[in-house]
Amino acid sequence: MGVMEFFSPVVIAVLGSCVLFLFFRWKNLRGPPCIQGWVPWIGAGFEFGKAPLEFIEKARIKYGPIYTVFAMGKRMTFVTEEEGINVFLKSKHVDFELAVQNPVYNAAWIPKNVFFSLHEKLYVLMKGKMGTFSTHQFTGQLSEAFHEQLEDLGARGTVDLNDFVRHLLYPATVNTLFKKGLFPTDERKIKEFYQHFKTYDEGFEYGSQLPEWLLRNWSKSKRWLLTLFEKSNDEIKAHESVAGHSRIAFWTLAFVLAHPEVHKTVLEAISSVFGTTGKDKIEVSDDDLKKLLLIKWCVLEAIRLRAPGIITRKVVKPIKILSHTVPPGDLLMVSPFWLHRNPKYFLEPDSFKPERWKEANLDKNAFLDGFMAFGGGKFQCPGRWFALLEIQICIILVLYKYDCSLLDPLPKQSCLHLVGVPQPEGRCRIEYKQRT
Repeated sequence: MGVMEFFSPVVIAVLGSCVLFLFFRWKNLRGPPCIQGWVPWIGAGFEFGKAPLEFIEKARIKYGPIYTVFAMGKRMTFVTEEEGINVFLKSKHVDFELAVQNPVYNAAWIPKNVFFSLHEKLYVLMKGKMGTFSTHQFTGQLSEAFHEQLEDLGARGTVDLNDFVRHLLYPATVNTLFKKGLFPTDERKIKEFYQHFKTYDEGFEYGSQLPEWLLRNWSKSKRWLLTLFEKSNDEIKAHESVAGHSRIAFWTLAFVLAHPEVHKTVLEAISSVFGTTGKDKIEVSDDDLKKLLLIKWCVLEAIRLRAPGIITRKVVKPIKILSHTVPPGDLLMVSPFWLHRNPKYFLEPDSFKPERWKEANLDKNAFLDGFMAFGGGKFQCPGRWFALLEIQICIILVLYKYDCSLLDPLPKQSCLHLVGVPQPEGRCRIEYKQRT
């Protein structure tokens, strides 16, 4: 038997996986505790994939404030305390763009060279268009668009809360963009957008990581959306986050309705500004929002409790955290979801307490210490102020027009999703009835 026959492709693949496995073991000698399993390349992938959100916290309890997970050929180093988080936010040896480029390509077909040459320029453009000095231009159009969608809901009904907020936010956002001249005015495309974006949203996390042929319906919707976006101005890409906005609106309404005292106080605040009839077609202005800070507190508290499972940077040069050296190539991870449950930053962290946001200097656009739902450092979410504006107006108009109540208990978040605002686990129905 010849040497080449002996070293068949299968044998070579196995040997290669073993070499990779041993390399990562050697590489981790000075690094943090490493959870890597015994299967080459896959590592701890199966265990991690069962319930990644729970896995992250259990690993912190067992291994401490910094640890590494080797799974599916990747090293993910999680930091959970102040020193590691400061490195994540401030170090010049970690890179946001390198960490997200490949998922961005999978999600939106943006070539590597285009992404690196244009990402920062587009980020600055979007930050200006959607910043605190620009969002006032959207208040009237958003109010009008939401009224149109509320009319379609009728005087009463029972519906899944997820479908309820999607019905409001998807078309309302697109209508607003149409009227800003960012889309061609075409009612048919609004309905198509709703269906395709729903599919795209529900499969986004897997679609950004897996080959397209495994997710045919998701890929079809992605192609439709990208074709639409190609014909529009660059600003439209900021609104791909509308799916995240709808989940934030879902959780805000769910938390408010699940807490009767908060619900009552919110209704009293809305009535003090707009009256109690619910029949008028009101427009929510900047001045109105300043009188209704409680609504903003509720939105921020819902975001705190249902923050993304992870945000990431790629290590480009060795960095020291505590007594460990994190090597280049690692993905450095922070979990806003679990950081927001640290009692050092948030007393009674599992409780929905909108009043805690009194302590934040929101007039100067400063959040509470330890709050990282929109990311941190140089590349925070550029559409965060538009998102807060849109959701506040949505909540105000819904609760002004309808008496609402939950028919199911407040759902838990899904432990299967780490990217973006988590989806609910199980159904959550709402009953609404127009005020008379």
